[in-house]
Amino acid sequence: MNQTVQERNKALVLQAFDTLFNKRDYEVAERFWSPDYVQHSAHIAPGRDGLFELTKALPSTLHYENALAMAEGDLVILHGRFSGHGLKRSWIVADIVRLQGGVLVEHWDVIQDEATEAESKSGKPMFGSSFACAEAALASA
Repeated sequence: MNQTVQERNKALVLQAFDTLFNKRDYEVAERFWSPDYVQHSAHIAPGRDGLFELTKALPSTLHYENALAMAEGDLVILHGRFSGHGLKRSWIVADIVRLQGGVLVEHWDVIQDEATEAESKSGKPMFGSSFACAEAALASA
């Protein structure tokens, strides 16, 4: 069965994120990120090295989970959660990645702290179908 370019791009970006953030395999991750990678995030130093150094500095408990991946042409948008990074709240993130020649060459993001059920005016979780145990984590902080 043949995958579309968009399906291949989504699969590649999801594999790249899993390799870097969950498996912490920097040698393999170098194959996914261009040496000329352009970083637009306000939270990450420039280039592939900036991203890798940030990840190396985070606790080994860091975990990325994805809820949605969409692709259009050479762009992939992920909606995911970063947890275990050492902060009080998990981050809900929209990552926008541009691919070229089968590697990630450019990145933008939008990051929010995950709201608790008590804080959610809509009564809906920001990620997935149920609220994380953030209330317990906040109570102990």
